[in-house]
Amino acid sequence: MKRRSFVQSAAAATVLGVPHLSGLAQQSVTLKFHTFMAPMSAVWLTMHKPWMEKVEKESGGRIKFEAYPAMQLGGAPPQLYDQARDGVVDVIWVLPAWTTGRFPRVEAFELPFMMNNAEATSKAFWEYYQTECPDEFKDTHVLALHVHGPGMFHSVKKLIKSPSDLRGMKVRGPSRQVTKMLAAVGAIPVGMPLPSIPDALSKGTIDACVIPWEVVPSIRVQELARLHSEFDHSGPSLYTSAFVMTMNKAKYESLAPDLKKVIDDNSGLATSGWLGKTQQDNDAQGRKAAVDAGNTIYQFTAEARAEFLKLSSRNDDEWVADMDKRGYDGKKLLASAKSLIAKHA
Repeated sequence: MKRRSFVQSAAAATVLGVPHLSGLAQQSVTLKFHTFMAPMSAVWLTMHKPWMEKVEKESGGRIKFEAYPAMQLGGAPPQLYDQARDGVVDVIWVLPAWTTGRFPRVEAFELPFMMNNAEATSKAFWEYYQTECPDEFKDTHVLALHVHGPGMFHSVKKLIKSPSDLRGMKVRGPSRQVTKMLAAVGAIPVGMPLPSIPDALSKGTIDACVIPWEVVPSIRVQELARLHSEFDHSGPSLYTSAFVMTMNKAKYESLAPDLKKVIDDNSGLATSGWLGKTQQDNDAQGRKAAVDAGNTIYQFTAEARAEFLKLSSRNDDEWVADMDKRGYDGKKLLASAKSLIAKHA
């Protein structure tokens, strides 16, 4: 009887146009977006918020976001990926490298002097993920992968003009590959997440840090480290960091087909490129903050770049050997990353 009544009411709804069952496709959903970036950071204001607003608009308001910057839902930044995997939150943005060794194949993009254009490298990163390691983030539904603009040095007391200036300096690095690079060029590497930098600089726990220009104002580095050393854009940059924006897999699968399409339309190659471009475009604002503060900005010579390149070149070989030990073809992975960067550039 119950089954017959359900079928009859469904048929009536179809005939009369009453949104009985069709209403299921019109249901709205609220997604929790969680990240470590500060609410006044350029990343949050020019990347995360516009992305969420675009998704909400294209869904006709049926997808809504609860936005939580600065780890407002608790936990530490390295726990963000697992929060998305476990359904504690729905969407996260984080550095895969903060869970050391867990996502080894994407580290190819964090090797020294790989890139100098974040849009091209971000598109290459997405294609590399699709072709070389589609199972790297298999526990979640990946939305975008990208990198930031050229990384550089910011120091408190000593202006860095060459690798020799780094001897004895404690320098913060964001990831395993970057800290290895810092050791290779003579520094004492200190790994730590971005939010820890201001306290470490003010207390003297570190003497310098490496970050891109765009991050500088959000953590007041222009006030704490007034000496900056950058490479020009005529060649590859010192380093970049890899980011993933990813979603709880079950939540994505539960979406109505048309809402999945909205998410899909705001994911992938183009979105990855847009995120990379937007982040690098914000470098100008960060650099201006240092200029306005009257800080010293030094540009490395071509000879210094060559010296940095030479000292850090062994990192590529070590990474290839590490991938081989893990059962991957390290040489092929590195060649693919470099080829894709060149292709999209």
